[in-house]
Amino acid sequence: MGCGGKLNRTRFAPSPTGPLHLGHAFAALTAARLADPGQFLLRIEDIDQSRCRPEYEALIAQDLRWLGLDWPQPVMRQSERLPAYQAALDRLAALGLTYPCRCRRADIRAALSAPQEGAAPVIGPDGPVYPGTCRHRRMADAGPDDAIRLNAARALDHLGLDEVAFHDENVTPGLPHRLSARDFVAGVGDIVLARRGMGTSYHLSVVVDDADQGITLVTRGKDLLDSTWIHIILQKLLELPAPRYHHHRLIRDEHGKRLAKRDDARALRLFRDEGASAAEIRQALGF
Repeated sequence: MGCGGKLNRTRFAPSPTGPLHLGHAFAALTAARLADPGQFLLRIEDIDQSRCRPEYEALIAQDLRWLGLDWPQPVMRQSERLPAYQAALDRLAALGLTYPCRCRRADIRAALSAPQEGAAPVIGPDGPVYPGTCRHRRMADAGPDDAIRLNAARALDHLGLDEVAFHDENVTPGLPHRLSARDFVAGVGDIVLARRGMGTSYHLSVVVDDADQGITLVTRGKDLLDSTWIHIILQKLLELPAPRYHHHRLIRDEHGKRLAKRDDARALRLFRDEGASAAEIRQALGF
């Protein structure tokens, strides 16, 4: 239950690019547990239509119901919400905080490895921090093959922030995570708001979706903890309500490696096919 006796509203938001594994089960069960007796929602993150498959979406529903979970209908699908993301992009562009970027990953690697840089690339939540090659470009010059980036320094100046801060209810309860504006620019940088061919990105869509669904508690793995700095900034820029956060532990294999969808041997459907019960899976995960 949330602060002041208010009920939590949580969500589980998988991408239908493969079968759910034990890590997904832990994430979904955590979200449902922290919602009880509030509301647990399912959201389908299918903006990458080149990788998403309807059969995987169907399997997601089967696996979650097998685990004993239920959720309201209809389910939100990001592929149906492109106008909402475009509206958010237009608002940020109107503030003068975005620019088009034509750089490919190879271009970014080449720029960061140039001898004049003189230091190893800084790694942020999305990988190597973008060096700002296209920062001089105007939105009026944007083309269909461009990504759209946020000008981080200009965004923080617009907000008048010296630092970004948030609380996590699981990692360090009661203690705020703080990041100075200078460290945000240097260590996070000009993140992508809209990927070429998609019209949005994870960071933009998750912020818009959480607000539109009235999510009060975001539950997700600790691997996304550093992405929260980005989401706090976007919430402030778009004047959206800020949910609370709970970043939970990750499920790892016997070698300590985080599970991924390529680890098909740990797919829930295979456990089910081999005769395992949902109760056994829940118990193995600590529920």
